[in-house]
Parts: sequence; C-alpha cells; structure tokens
Amino acid sequence: MKEILIKPIISEKTEILSEANTQYTFLVAKKSNKIEIKKAVEKMYNVTVDSVNTAIMPGKRKSRNTRGGVTKGMKPAYKKAIVKLSAGEEIDFFGDI
Repeated sequence: MKEILIKPIISEKTEILSEANTQYTFLVAKKSNKIEIKKAVEKMYNVTVDSVNTAIMPGKRKSRNTRGGVTKGMKPAYKKAIVKLSAGEEIDFFGDI
C-alpha cells in the first residue's frame, strides 16, 4: 500500500482554518484521490471526516546566489488536501509537547 498522507501542512493560514472551521491541511501523494485521503485520515487520527478538497499546487522557479554565480532551479509541484471534520472533533498535532 502506498503512503497517502505525507505530512500535515502547518502555517499561519492553516492554523486559522483549523481553529475556526475544523479544517486541516495535509501534503498527500499526487496519485491519491479524495476517498483514499478520507479513509487514511479517519484511520490515522480516529476522527470522522465530512469532506475533502484537493488542489495540485504548481512548481515554482527559484534562484539563489552562490559563489559560482546564480543557480536556477525548480521547486516541485505537490498535492494538498483540505480535510473538514465533523462538528466537535479535532486533531492535535502537538500532543505531548
């Protein structure tokens, strides 16, 4: 079985979503679909998922200055999933910290 959930995305914007609407954002495998994502979140965190929205974020061009000159490259594209939980449920990513 392939790995569906890669990691949670934790940023200021996702923290606001999780506090207000019980929505959590995950970095997921590019070939996974909404049904697989829903089952993986329910199994891993023991919660009930209401809906899943997915988005494929495009790669970005990046450049940096080095001793040898300007190095250009690409950041890879990735797929993210925004998961909405049932009322009254939440996921605690920072459990015992």
